[in-house]
Amino acid sequence: MKTYLIPQTDLTVSRIAYGCGTLAGWDRGPLGTEDTVRASRLIHTAHDQGINFFDHADLYGFGRSETLFGEVLKGSPGLRNKLVIQSKCGQVFPPEWQKWGDPIRVNLTRGHLVSSAEGSLKRLGTDHLDILLLHAPSALIEPDQVAEAFDSLHQSGKVRYFGVSNYTPAQIRLLKRSVRQPIVVNQIRLGLGYPETFIDGMEFTVALARGGGSALKGVRDGTLDFCRLENIQIQAWSPLRGDLLSPKPDSPREVRAAATKLSELAKAKETSPSALALAWLLHSRAGIVPVIGTTSPKHIIENCTADRLTLNDDEWYDLLAAAAP
Repeated sequence: MKTYLIPQTDLTVSRIAYGCGTLAGWDRGPLGTEDTVRASRLIHTAHDQGINFFDHADLYGFGRSETLFGEVLKGSPGLRNKLVIQSKCGQVFPPEWQKWGDPIRVNLTRGHLVSSAEGSLKRLGTDHLDILLLHAPSALIEPDQVAEAFDSLHQSGKVRYFGVSNYTPAQIRLLKRSVRQPIVVNQIRLGLGYPETFIDGMEFTVALARGGGSALKGVRDGTLDFCRLENIQIQAWSPLRGDLLSPKPDSPREVRAAATKLSELAKAKETSPSALALAWLLHSRAGIVPVIGTTSPKHIIENCTADRLTLNDDEWYDLLAAAAP
């Protein structure tokens, strides 16, 4: 698999990352041998396909995903040194949390960030994280506290580099006013099912690509161009989410249109719609890293063929025009 050098770092990563959000499922039960065997197969399949970049969060599986990954590392001597491991922290399940849909809190205080990172290290069984991201922004953020946490973790050798997830340019600027380490990553929701970041500032161009019509509305915060200007790597979480691969009769018009165009083009290129949707992201000149999260070894292999697919610019615009809301 082809690779990227993450700007402002010495980290060389695969163009596709594997996200461990569902590695251990979403219950609080104990992990067994069968869980470790299944996780090991997924992790080694991804690594065999050329993926060296693995994404975690202390929230995933209530911490069980990192624990399971740590068990796989323990049983695979030498593997840790071949991987770039990233985790996220800051989102918190409150004590009364029971199910999805209940509120999740955000805690970006110094004490919480440091203890969260140390918890991830313990569960993963490693002495350092290559990258630590703030999982979500907070209106209650105190940038000086984040800076103190980053300084502590960096100086102790526990975290090499830092980034954010789901942050706007203004939120990153506010953070950078205090934080001394470079912000090297912004992980955002992005894909053919969620193309708003690409449409931002491109409304007129996309309208023309669709043959005219009314003006389109983007998110209007300039995230993509800002990150390129600031040498911040864009990572795309859930790049295949939504109804894109299996649209329903009541799916939005643009989802059904994008699915149809994706299916037609995938058939012409003798590939799968999922691989083509990932290749669409890889075609961007922004150096975007899609973070896949399938728990099927077969689908991992299929998704990784995206690295070998090529699109031309007309095909890329055709897909964007179909997906634009």
